[in-house]
Amino acid sequence: MRLGIRIFLVYFLFVGLGGYFLLNTVNEEIRPGVRQSSEETLVDTANLLAELLRDDLKHGRLAQSQFAELLTRYGQREPNATIWGISKSSVSHRIYVTDAQGRVILDSSGQAVGEDYSRWNDVYLTLRGEYGARSTRELADDADSSVMYVAAPIKDGNEIIGVVSVAKPNRTLQPYIARTEARLTALAVGLIVLGLLVGALLSWWLTRSLRLLGAYAGAVSQGAKAQVPQFRGGELARLAEALEQMRRELDGKQYVERYVHTLTHELKSPLAAVRAAGELLREPLSEAERERFADNVVSESQRMQQLIERLLNLAVVEQRQALQQVSEISLKALCDEVLAAQHARLSEAQLHVVLDVSGTLSVRGERWLLAQALHNLLDNAIDFAPPESALHWWAEQRDGQLALSLFNPAEPIPEYALNRLSERFYSLPRPASGRKSSGLGLNFVQEVLHLHGGKLHIANVSTPSVGVCVTVCLPL
Repeated sequence: MRLGIRIFLVYFLFVGLGGYFLLNTVNEEIRPGVRQSSEETLVDTANLLAELLRDDLKHGRLAQSQFAELLTRYGQREPNATIWGISKSSVSHRIYVTDAQGRVILDSSGQAVGEDYSRWNDVYLTLRGEYGARSTRELADDADSSVMYVAAPIKDGNEIIGVVSVAKPNRTLQPYIARTEARLTALAVGLIVLGLLVGALLSWWLTRSLRLLGAYAGAVSQGAKAQVPQFRGGELARLAEALEQMRRELDGKQYVERYVHTLTHELKSPLAAVRAAGELLREPLSEAERERFADNVVSESQRMQQLIERLLNLAVVEQRQALQQVSEISLKALCDEVLAAQHARLSEAQLHVVLDVSGTLSVRGERWLLAQALHNLLDNAIDFAPPESALHWWAEQRDGQLALSLFNPAEPIPEYALNRLSERFYSLPRPASGRKSSGLGLNFVQEVLHLHGGKLHIANVSTPSVGVCVTVCLPL
């Protein structure tokens, strides 16, 4: 099972169970809470009525007082009120008054006058000086039919001369309880769903971050160029920084070992040539022979210097994971700069360059790297171009990319070599000298283009004339 799914399931378990228990607890507290609040109101109402009824009950005129008519009219009232979206069309309180023996004197419902209520808890406890209340079901099998009764003593001094009870059916409270439970349930479910969405988002973000770090580590282990994922602070940012630091240290060690081995291998041949020429120069030689061996020393020394310089340049590019000093570069200005630097070699080889690059074309990248890449391309073209020929350099927009092509009217490249020209140390003999180069130039070009998100294409062409076309493709 994936880590992200595990994290989400654990989060779901905690949020779901926590939400369920919280919702269940709240719903269990709503019903008694509403009833307790209603009971508190009934207590206040009963005590108010006890004070209002005291004098009439004390003087024995309660049954003939206006309260009998008032209670009757009260039971017939239609409030037509809307309370929090719930309609109330009739009064729900029932009020009855008993004497000191517990016999009903007045009843707002008119149904219990003259009956003995002395055994009902509300009356019985109140007559004994205690808090009198009861809850009685109208239907024995229906819990929602229960009615809450709260009584208050009617006193003459310290003597209890009667009891007034106020009753309220619990069914009148049920719509408010149900409405509150429904709203709380909807809110709780919404919060749980929101919590799960946050958990899913957190799980996705965490697994995505770990996946990016894993992909980066995999790419580095395979020797590919990869940029370390960027995070804004926290443990992931420190982990990414540690991985990048580890990569740099490991790459540095491996890179040094590989390049020391490569450099020593490639320097064997020119060093042997220099040593042989030096030993021969110790012997008695004619002036012509001495000059020839001295030229060998110079040419082999230049070859070693060129090899070292190109290896160093290639090392700089290969160690880079991304561009650093990016700027907008005019392509024509860059080509003019390269041609000016190669003017001496072009004149010596009697070559002419036709430059067909618009001044409006530009690319984004590192100027020095692109200039070095173009220098290497032009070096190769000069080495292979026939004397007194023309090189054609042009640029065009193609498939959303900028294509810079250099045509060289040289002999076609053998098919077996076409796919290997950008390999490190692979080179073809130069037509003029028959000697091979370091084989690092096109490899350097390919590394530079990879950093810029571009590609290198080398192909034999037959139109408009026979030759070799090297194309550098860069993103616009």
